[in-house]
Amino acid sequence: MIDQITIDRIIDAANIVDVVSEYVTLRRAGANYKGLCPFHDDKTPSFHVSPAKGICKCFACGEGGNAVHFIMKIEQLNYFDALKFLGKKYGIEVEEKDITPEQRIQLNEREAMFNTNEWASQYYHKILKENPDGIAIGMAYFRSRGFRDDIIEKFRLGFSLDQYEALSKTAQAEGYNTDYLIKTGLCFRRDNGQITDRYRGRVMFPWFNVSGKVVAFGGRVLDSRTKGVSQKYINSPESDIYNKGRELYGIYQAKKQIAKDDRVYMVEGYTDVISMHQCGIENVVANSGTALTEAQIRLLHRYTNNITLLYDGDEAGIHAALRGTDMLLAEGMNVKILLLPDGDDPDSFARKHNATEFRQYVEQHQTDFIIFKTNLLLKDAGRDPLKRAQLTQSIVYSISVIPDEILRAAYVHECAELLQQNEALLLREIAKNKQAALEQLKKQQIIELDRQRRIEEGKVEGEEKNEGNEGNNENDKNDRNDTRSDSVEPTEQTNQVETSAPTQLQTQVPSRYHGIERMIMTLIVRYGEQSINVETNDNTTQKEPLVQYVSTDLKNDGISLRTPLYDRMLNEVVQHINDEKFVCSRFFLNNPDIEISREAANLMTERYQLAKNNQMTVDEKTMVPEYISHLLLDYKFMVIDDELKECQKRMSDPLLCTEAMKQYMELSEIRRELARRLGDRIFIQ
Repeated sequence: MIDQITIDRIIDAANIVDVVSEYVTLRRAGANYKGLCPFHDDKTPSFHVSPAKGICKCFACGEGGNAVHFIMKIEQLNYFDALKFLGKKYGIEVEEKDITPEQRIQLNEREAMFNTNEWASQYYHKILKENPDGIAIGMAYFRSRGFRDDIIEKFRLGFSLDQYEALSKTAQAEGYNTDYLIKTGLCFRRDNGQITDRYRGRVMFPWFNVSGKVVAFGGRVLDSRTKGVSQKYINSPESDIYNKGRELYGIYQAKKQIAKDDRVYMVEGYTDVISMHQCGIENVVANSGTALTEAQIRLLHRYTNNITLLYDGDEAGIHAALRGTDMLLAEGMNVKILLLPDGDDPDSFARKHNATEFRQYVEQHQTDFIIFKTNLLLKDAGRDPLKRAQLTQSIVYSISVIPDEILRAAYVHECAELLQQNEALLLREIAKNKQAALEQLKKQQIIELDRQRRIEEGKVEGEEKNEGNEGNNENDKNDRNDTRSDSVEPTEQTNQVETSAPTQLQTQVPSRYHGIERMIMTLIVRYGEQSINVETNDNTTQKEPLVQYVSTDLKNDGISLRTPLYDRMLNEVVQHINDEKFVCSRFFLNNPDIEISREAANLMTERYQLAKNNQMTVDEKTMVPEYISHLLLDYKFMVIDDELKECQKRMSDPLLCTEAMKQYMELSEIRRELARRLGDRIFIQ
């Protein structure tokens, strides 16, 4: 963690205009600046930068925030890495705040493992380029795949010599600890205590996490040892820095283009990713044939909602296209399928076409997943009633996990026509099966991950103990299949902030509550530290910070904000309002909770409407007390109104009627008093 003082120094130093102008051509517009938004295909300048407030905002796509948020989005970094990025830019040393000795040891070990992997990736790369065996074997293989030098450099491909101790002895000679060679999986210890290199005689594919750190390796054996065995690829075992099921191969090289194009292509193998980059398609990642996990999908969701799955057009490719897609749908992704011409995989197809041709083919042939699945299963079912019933159940299952109700309804309408089924029947089945489908999906994920883990452990064991049983199989068509059972996805956990899809603030919160809470929180973010006059019990007045007034007023009536994020923001700021030189906007914008700081940036840039046909701004601080007073009265009025409706429901129950009637009368009196204080006006309907 980075201490708050350092965070404040970085944000103070980070001039928003300087930061943004390195990525966007800005032109002055009065006191502000504007330019073309870097986060969507902007035709007219809609990206505005306010040097006075230290924030930016696109009024077309909604992206924005302070300098840290901008760097997070444009460089695809987490919160702490973005702070370090800006700290380095402005010459501010970033120190981690005090942690326990145990935590420090753990962090030091993780850093040592990252350093060891970084050294190993450079070592393998140097062997590939300079060692005679690396050139003759490793480089020859990459040349046979048509890989250019710039692509080899981009993915830092390498070669491991076919020697038992080549890497381990070199690492020890350069001062690297043997323990970390074993913990990272670069080497393993035999029963006799001998340290042995894991990837002997293989071309090497380093795995980079989203921050660009090397967390694992995939190695492909090339010589006669592959004959008769499917395990052409082996990958690093799990470790403190390598967690299967969390990241995807190529994410570091692809993240910026994914965000720019607002789409990601998913393929199966390393060479698919690399060949597509070489042909000019850079927004591509590989899952190495394993079932997708929630963590992987949420990682992609940070950059886009749209995914196209690219697979071979054969039976294996069709089967792969159906695997894991329900999880994508459940996470709110828009899924399309593209089956390539028979005999082609993404690797071979990319080598035959340039980027323009590839994209044109995708646009012309990709199909919405639900429609793809419906047509595919419909073809298999034919006129068999039992198979058609099973087909309907399968389609209902997939549609059931989609979170967006409108999208579900659209799919039901189209699938009802394709299946020649009653639309109302499908809707009833979906409503009945929705929760069960989501629970079943979770169970399937757990089973799949456990199966992959057991297979992985078995194969790694075999690699270490059965050195003489490896053979030769040079069929490149199976490269993706060979990586499936033992492929793993690494992760970095140090200072990592998980961010999934954009926060849905209004989830299960009535829109009228969310709207007025947003107005209240806007005033708090902008003017929360401002002192206002508050009446006391003895009819005198005293000065009190606006945020303290709001918190006390709500608590006195037993009320809390119903939007979880806003309630959290209010509770946090109250704890700091008496800090020396405290400024609410600064506290929220610099908050290490990225959800809070992003929402604060949004509230700092938006105007709001207090009442219908009566737009009011809060530019004049003198008017804030009046606004906040009306807003709180409106809010309480809504709460009382809802409680009265609940009382009316309970009054229909003979057992609850007496108590409900008594409470109804008390609440009615409170409601009349609120109406009087509001001047018989209800601002929020």
